[in-house]
Amino acid sequence: MHPEAELWFGAHPGDPAWLETEEGERSLLDTLRDDPEGQLGPAVRARFGDTLPFLLKVLAADEPLSLQAHPSARQAAEGFAREDRLGLPVNAPNRNYRDPSHKPEILVALGEFEALAGFRPAARSVELMRALAVTELDPYVALLAGQPDEFGLRALFTTWITAPQPDLDVLVPQVIEGAIHYVRSGDKTFAAEARTVLELGERYPGDAGVLASLLLNRITLQAGEAIYLPAGNLHAYLHGVGLEVMANSDNVLRGGLTPKHVDVPELLRVLDFTPASEDSIRPTTTRDGMELVYNTPAPEFAVSELRIEGEHVGHEIDAPCRHDGPQILLCTEGSTVVYAKGDKVTLQRGSAAWVAADEGPIRLTAEAPTKLFRATVGI
Repeated sequence: MHPEAELWFGAHPGDPAWLETEEGERSLLDTLRDDPEGQLGPAVRARFGDTLPFLLKVLAADEPLSLQAHPSARQAAEGFAREDRLGLPVNAPNRNYRDPSHKPEILVALGEFEALAGFRPAARSVELMRALAVTELDPYVALLAGQPDEFGLRALFTTWITAPQPDLDVLVPQVIEGAIHYVRSGDKTFAAEARTVLELGERYPGDAGVLASLLLNRITLQAGEAIYLPAGNLHAYLHGVGLEVMANSDNVLRGGLTPKHVDVPELLRVLDFTPASEDSIRPTTTRDGMELVYNTPAPEFAVSELRIEGEHVGHEIDAPCRHDGPQILLCTEGSTVVYAKGDKVTLQRGSAAWVAADEGPIRLTAEAPTKLFRATVGI
């Protein structure tokens, strides 16, 4: 046994989940191929073919992960076809598009979770850079202050990510030094941003991603809070454990903070530089009895939290039925018995269940307060 950074629950060819059946372990991917109608249901097949359109992950970020963005559906289809024409193997390290699909995603924090996500309003980034009081930043502050919009953000980010390494080797340490002085000053206004600069600078010296962090929203989520990341959103997960649900794709354009392949022209092609407030990145929620639904526009997936507590503990209850498609249930607290089509399975903290479309509505019995997350197809 050893720690895992990611646990995948889904039918992605790169790492499909395995089902415990009466005949032994079986890949969910093979199960779908053998019975797409029963597993996915006619409505889901009509929309997405014989593929499970979503992927669920548990992500444990012990240290900052790469700065990255995901393409739109059109960009993914074009990029995949282009790299196929070039003869790049799907698993080539310098390939950007491993499938022709887009990858919108939501992350729900399971505890305190820290991230960089989306370009913050330019005027606020100007305030941050001025607060660091780094003379070497003055030309860049002037650039963004003179054009405090998406075009100014694009110009500044492009300048940094295309800068020669000798220039970065001078500028990044100066910014780190400014962050050190700022933290020591005791000013709390940009304390989180300054500490992030220090951590990234220690792990990735001379990386343009350290500078890019000055332009992004620095977000701290508490358990149950979420962020939704559409196409083009530049982000990096810093620390914490969270639940990710996304379209069933592995397309990632990296922008730094990684030794992996970084294709700068392609990244710039897919990025959305429209400033976004932190509130706009957090999805709204809707309460329906025991279920809290995270509202997103993604057709491939829907995510909700089911809480069994109070008078419901110890009694068999019907889970809200949103539609007749497949679903994955993940238990993060407590323990419950899940009943579906005459069968039952006990879910404890850390375990998950696949519920096929033809297994009908589910019922739950928990002997203690329990929390489940449900991933299914968007309505």
